[in-house]
Amino acid sequence: MAIRTGMTFERYLIEKQKAYPTATGEFSKLVSQIMWVGKLISREVNKAGLADILGLTGKVNIQGEEVQKLDDFANAVFVSSFNHGELLCVMASEEVDDIIPIPDEYPCGYYALMFDPLDGSSNIDVNVNIGSIFSIVRKKSEGERGSIEDCLQPGTKQVGAGYVLYGSSTMLVYSTGQGVDGFTLDPSLGEFLLSHPDIQTPRRGKIYSVNEGNFDKWDDGVKNYIKHLKQTDKETGRPYSARYIGSLVADFHRNLLKGGIFLYPADKKSPNGKLRLLYEANPLSYLVEQAGGASSTGTQRILEIQPEELHQRVPLIIGSKEDVADFDDFYQGRRS
Repeated sequence: MAIRTGMTFERYLIEKQKAYPTATGEFSKLVSQIMWVGKLISREVNKAGLADILGLTGKVNIQGEEVQKLDDFANAVFVSSFNHGELLCVMASEEVDDIIPIPDEYPCGYYALMFDPLDGSSNIDVNVNIGSIFSIVRKKSEGERGSIEDCLQPGTKQVGAGYVLYGSSTMLVYSTGQGVDGFTLDPSLGEFLLSHPDIQTPRRGKIYSVNEGNFDKWDDGVKNYIKHLKQTDKETGRPYSARYIGSLVADFHRNLLKGGIFLYPADKKSPNGKLRLLYEANPLSYLVEQAGGASSTGTQRILEIQPEELHQRVPLIIGSKEDVADFDDFYQGRRS
């Protein structure tokens, strides 16, 4: 059966698995469970304005940020959905200081899962799109139990990545290294249906997404690139339009479909960057490359960075391939 628009996500997984006669089905089960987690979080997000779930918990996460109530819920859903079931050997969450082991009473699987349970959650109370981002790698450590070694693998080792976007509709965007497909949740059926097969991002866009309030903190290369985007050039489509939501997954999703570039460069306040390598930069970089785009720190391909710690931060320049190449040229002084 050919992959076709409107196919349910479960059917899509079955059809994809046929290409691997020796597959055990464990990976498909893992991705199906992520889909289920997305449904649960979507349900709570959609009624957040009606329930006692908005606002702060009074706690602060590893990043030094106040934890939203819905953050707590989303993190708990991920953990409780995967801490048994023999699918994972270990987990890591943006909201938790250390790795999340599988309880000793349960057998372990052969994958590690890293996730940002609710990216952009500070925008919940103003009804801006938010999302859950995930990254999957194979177990690397020896022995049955997983360890931090399994999580600290470069992005090139990912075997799957994606995000669930909660907005006017709920979308799952996902890749296993064979292109990128998007699925939209039909609330009347409770099913994700294939709506965006084989997503390809344009080689050059007309949108840039960056917090220009940080302009005075940037290096000259970053400033010169932004000035360049604002200059008129009929051949390249400049000037570019500024579109910045302040919710990474929402900004990325728009640019993935329409083309463009998202920037969160290093600055004087955050010389190592602000976004998290394992939970944000790696999975989104995996997706954008599968869709024909690119990502960079300005000097290095994101997916080639060897992680040194769970909550490592990096600069992130991501989007259309030619736009990212232009930024690298400005940042490294080849253009001015």
